[in-house]
Amino acid sequence: MITSRRNSHLKEIRRIRRRAGDAALVEGPHLIGEALDAGLELRSLLATPDFLAGAAARGLASRLPRPPLEVEPQLLAEITDSDSPRGIVGIAQLPRTGASALPAVDGGVYVYAEGIQDPGNLGALVRVAEASGVAGLGLSPGSAHPNHPRALRASAGSLLRLPVAIRTSPEQMSDHLAALDPRWIALVPRGGRDLFREALSGCLILAIGAEGPGLSDPTRRHAAIELTIPLQPPVESLNTTVAAAVVLFEIRRRADRAPTESS
Repeated sequence: MITSRRNSHLKEIRRIRRRAGDAALVEGPHLIGEALDAGLELRSLLATPDFLAGAAARGLASRLPRPPLEVEPQLLAEITDSDSPRGIVGIAQLPRTGASALPAVDGGVYVYAEGIQDPGNLGALVRVAEASGVAGLGLSPGSAHPNHPRALRASAGSLLRLPVAIRTSPEQMSDHLAALDPRWIALVPRGGRDLFREALSGCLILAIGAEGPGLSDPTRRHAAIELTIPLQPPVESLNTTVAAAVVLFEIRRRADRAPTESS
């Protein structure tokens, strides 16, 4: 059993927590299972004795590349990002690149997220994006890293599956997807065209900014149209994830109805 804070596995996990990069800290049995489903190789698997004696460990045992190393519960609690550690952690190699990470999907819908600095908000946004059928997501420079432990947890596994490009500009994303002739849409809190009256079809890139600052002027100028969600007064705005969900599922609803309407 690991009992020393100087253990090499613990040191590696601390480094990953301090600075997100190509290695990602995967916490808890749910994310461990999602990582295995995604075909990711896990290393430095650590688990508490209580976890290893439980049903969750038995469910994972046959899928793990090797048995986890036992670690004192207090030491595991110190190295995990979660307020309530779930008894097991591992490290997955999850490299992130620029716009080239995005697949070219004919008629696909993409999201460009600008200035999303809170990892939890990013994870929730990616979860919504995957649930609505988005083909990929681009992150502006300065956004939270998708391998941050809080982002991974908030995404509930979506960040292990959905293609995400980091440190990407609108120009880079447009160039990469140029063959699809994408139409950029800037989501703005007021002054844009009514979401429910605007035609939305073909390959789309929805640009969305952080709550408060919103989208930068250069990104707004990149868009073909600006779109606003009509709200009932006195509510003036929605948070980033909720706003993205409304728009993305409206696009999904129309796409799902299109064959029926044309038949």
